Amino acid sequence: MAFGFMFSIAPPRDAVRKKRRRSKDPTPTLRVSNMPHATIPSPWRAFFTLFRRDLLLAMRRRNELINPLLFFVLVVALFAMGVRAEEHGKLLGIMAPGVIWVAALLASMLSLESMFRSDFEDGSLEQILLSPYPTLLLVFAKVTAHWLVTGLPLILLAPLLGVLLSLPGSAMGTLLQTLLLGTPVLSLAGAIGVSLTIGLRRGGALLSLLVLPLYVPVLLFAAKAVADSALGLSVIFPLKMLGAMLLLWLALGPVATAAALKISVD
Repeated sequence: MAFGFMFSIAPPRDAVRKKRRRSKDPTPTLRVSNMPHATIPSPWRAFFTLFRRDLLLAMRRRNELINPLLFFVLVVALFAMGVRAEEHGKLLGIMAPGVIWVAALLASMLSLESMFRSDFEDGSLEQILLSPYPTLLLVFAKVTAHWLVTGLPLILLAPLLGVLLSLPGSAMGTLLQTLLLGTPVLSLAGAIGVSLTIGLRRGGALLSLLVLPLYVPVLLFAAKAVADSALGLSVIFPLKMLGAMLLLWLALGPVATAAALKISVD
């Protein structure tokens, strides 16, 4: 009875042979196509997750958030005190566009290293580059978060500083337009410089040398647009040039930054 029971539950020989053949086969690789669709996060979900993470980190590191703004205000205020508005009010109003934009440019440079430095030091940048999501999309998330915590506050403070520098009221709208078009370019261009110098211990000086030439076209067209607006001239051409530069950097900036990050990390 025992033998008959054992014989009855024994698997067929064909099944045993198939099982042996399967055991000799190499371990199959995991394919995404065989996984349920519910377990695959969307790339845009990863984008917003990284974007939200960088915003929370920026709020916790308030010193890195406040220092560029204080620098921006102090530079403009010192210039306004150096050139007395009572005696040279008209001259101060003419120089106001260039002063505000130079101060915004230098203030944005102070916060560039915070874009990737902390992620590089704790190893999370390497995990971001090794993730299955498009690297340029994740880079764009970090650049967008950086602009939101650095460029947007500069735009909000600019009208107050324009009043301090006796900028004509007719040029305030143009000043805001140039900052809306130009400050994203500063973040996109600065991301390339940071990604190239992130592996260096003292890359601040080299970062300035790499980034400043990229900032010059933005500075020239933005200051010209505000100055022309104060004089009652047409500002269509400089604003179009700023818009064209923004579109160009949006298309090429994340790609170049992603490639530079891979080179620096490797």
